[in-house]
Amino acid sequence: MEATSVQLLLAVSSLLCCWTDGAGLKVSPSSSQLFRGDSVSLSCEEDDSSAGWTLRRNTTRGQVSQCGQGGFGEPAGSSCEMYYVLPKDSGVYWCESRQGQTSSSINLTVSGGAVILQSPVLPVMEGDPVTLTCTTRPPASTLPAAFYKDGSLLSTQPAGHMTILHVSSSDEGLYSCDISGHGESPPSWISVTGEELHLSVSLQQVSTFTESL
Repeated sequence: MEATSVQLLLAVSSLLCCWTDGAGLKVSPSSSQLFRGDSVSLSCEEDDSSAGWTLRRNTTRGQVSQCGQGGFGEPAGSSCEMYYVLPKDSGVYWCESRQGQTSSSINLTVSGGAVILQSPVLPVMEGDPVTLTCTTRPPASTLPAAFYKDGSLLSTQPAGHMTILHVSSSDEGLYSCDISGHGESPPSWISVTGEELHLSVSLQQVSTFTESL
């Protein structure tokens, strides 16, 4: 998979919102990146159970499916359990109702490498603090790490984590990190939001776009 394709998918999917108050997508553990073999639980937290919310995804390979189909997780009540994630599980995840309404989307990246960047799954509110953590495969160690934004070095931190105290729109972008001797993490797109302002992009548009990558 080319890095350019990943960046384009992350950037476009960050616009995928069409937010409704009916459901919110939650992920545990709350990290946008996972190691190959990790487990993760996703759920549609809904205010109106009659809407019939379903968890769906569009992988970086352009494969659209819902939980329980095509090797995508195991339904468990209102949750979808993924017990052993693989790089092919990387992509955009969202909740969708029977009427076609969608929740905000999240990006999940599964790395087959030795380093990941732990960053917020959901958009960060402008003015809030955000901490980025660069970590190795378990047993994780506290090691110096270099942090990058849009390919440019931001800083090198001796403890492996970096905090932006007051996030602004200029902090939105593609982040990654590097631990010398271990490797570099995949990129993750960090979105910053102010008021409840969202740009609507249809799921069909995003699906068509990813198929062209």
